[in-house]
Amino acid sequence: MPSNGEIIKDVVDQFQKVQAHMKNAKREHATETYEGLKKDYMSLKAVLNSLGVNLTDIDEIKE
Repeated sequence: MPSNGEIIKDVVDQFQKVQAHMKNAKREHATETYEGLKKDYMSLKAVLNSLGVNLTDIDEIKE
């Protein structure tokens, strides 16, 4: 079973990837893609919050 540190690292990595894809989708005006990614973003954000991760420095989208 993974440790809390490993879980947090994995979720942070996923969170940052989703944010990068959201930025690209927004720049390309791909609204459906953006909305789909936003659901993943919100889920990952909820997990990170529940794990006590401070999102101040890593949340670039802030939705």
